[in-house]
Amino acid sequence: MKTLVIEDEIPAARRLSKMLVSARPAVQILDTLDSVEGSVRWLRTFPAPDLIFMDIQIADGLSFDIFKQVEITAPVVFTTAFDQYAVQAFKVSAVDYLLKPIDPKDLEVALQKYDNQRFRQSPLDIEALSKLIKKETYKDRFLVKTGQQLTFLPSAEIAFFRSSDGLTQAHVFAGKKFFVEHTLEELESLLDPREFFRISRGLLVRLSSIQKIHPHLNGRLKLELAPSSPEAVFVSRERASDFKTWLGG
Repeated sequence: MKTLVIEDEIPAARRLSKMLVSARPAVQILDTLDSVEGSVRWLRTFPAPDLIFMDIQIADGLSFDIFKQVEITAPVVFTTAFDQYAVQAFKVSAVDYLLKPIDPKDLEVALQKYDNQRFRQSPLDIEALSKLIKKETYKDRFLVKTGQQLTFLPSAEIAFFRSSDGLTQAHVFAGKKFFVEHTLEELESLLDPREFFRISRGLLVRLSSIQKIHPHLNGRLKLELAPSSPEAVFVSRERASDFKTWLGG
């Protein structure tokens, strides 16, 4: 059985690979991919695998975006950390799934379905599933580079995002900063709007990073953030009214 694993958490990918080899010693894991872009490129280049294990939320977006760019003929088992409510939607949509952290018994059930040729995946309504997931979840980590290595930055550690000269930096509560590949426009749709607000063209802030708010000239608001921003932080006059509404919940 030739298997493709699409999973952006390295420990989770290794654990799944070990579980697959343990459950089916003859399994051949063709590759482990961590992004939509890389998965689309692989699927366009190589013959279809026998089975794909696909995490829902990967480094550069939702794995559903892969289906929009390339035809997938192999059966897919989605892996997900979403709660039971969201999982029920996958069951109704005839999509097989494994709830993370993956239980070896659940993996065995999915593999038996495949072995018995009872694994039949109905055509996926990708748009509907994407909307469902976006309603229930937001991006909870970012792939960032530290030195010569890649690591994952949890969204919960980020105080604000700052854009300058076409580059976006994530400033964390610990005082460090990391470059991320997303623009502020993209981040607005990826992050929980209850937690983050774009106060200007160049700054997207988390509610808990705001320490003080001061009225300023021309209807603007001046903010004090923790950690502090490299420059003075203002809510633009155009966004001030919406910002006050957002603060009030």
